[in-house]
Amino acid sequence: MKKFRGKRRYFRNLWREVEEGYNYLQFDNDAWFDFWHTHLDFFGIGDYSNKIRREHIKAQMSLYKDVLKKLETYKKPYQSWIYLDLKDACMDAVYIHTPNPNDDNFPLKLENVIWNPNIPVIYKDLIDLDEFKVGYDTALKFGGGYLIQSKHQGVKLD
Repeated sequence: MKKFRGKRRYFRNLWREVEEGYNYLQFDNDAWFDFWHTHLDFFGIGDYSNKIRREHIKAQMSLYKDVLKKLETYKKPYQSWIYLDLKDACMDAVYIHTPNPNDDNFPLKLENVIWNPNIPVIYKDLIDLDEFKVGYDTALKFGGGYLIQSKHQGVKLD
């Protein structure tokens, strides 16, 4: 593995993106989302070490909380969640899904999910289990990973 240079600048830019970069999302009554998502770790840098992966998960959680706050004013039904891929950090993403004109695929119901699984110890302190529901997806659709969804907002995935 090549040495990861410029970590400080990389993470400064990552957090700037989380704090400023998603203001373009419009949650007015005309808006709809067909599995809209964003990958904060687009290049899979979180695969280098658990410390780097943890920082990306913190950023995903922060972005997700910001999205949930903005969705409070959205009048239509929606689903929103975080997906954390076990094999490839670049697949981690925050999702928003609503009824949409592209397909009749709302609400998404995931059947191959084990809810309230054992969370790896290295990530357990990053997820507030009073606020979020955690599931482990065993389906081939996602290839195995964790789903994190608000317990209090949106249509549930189960």
